[in-house]
Amino acid sequence: MTKTVLTYGTFDLFHIGHLNVLKRLRALGDRLIVGVSTDEFNAVKGKRPIVPFEQRIEIVRSIKYVDMAIPEERWAQKREDIEKFDVQIFGIGEDWKGKFDELEDKVEVVYLPRTSGISTTEMKRVLSAFDERHVEELKRTLDSLSQIVKELS
Repeated sequence: MTKTVLTYGTFDLFHIGHLNVLKRLRALGDRLIVGVSTDEFNAVKGKRPIVPFEQRIEIVRSIKYVDMAIPEERWAQKREDIEKFDVQIFGIGEDWKGKFDELEDKVEVVYLPRTSGISTTEMKRVLSAFDERHVEELKRTLDSLSQIVKELS
């Protein structure tokens, strides 16, 4: 019998932490289905992804550990997808610990540890510090460094 694992996420600014969790989830079963939150659903959750949904789901679909990627459009979808895809394990990052325990009547719920040192939220915080003035200053500095390198070559 095939053991199916299901997870969900926004997967914005895809990084090694995302890859690690997908790899660990796939190791728990024979098939991994990933729900990628749509831009509209993210708005309901109070999130604004940088990368558009169509690109985020294409990235997830391209990962060798993922057997299927589907749009996540609402909270209630998790329970519906568990039934629809005959899921045995629901897995998600430990930052959601306890939030999906109500699914234990249908599946085994697994919360996986985060990859230390990487976070989409932190990446967005750092990027937000770069306003137009800072970007221009950075560009001028890089242009100056480039000129110095050319002159030294």
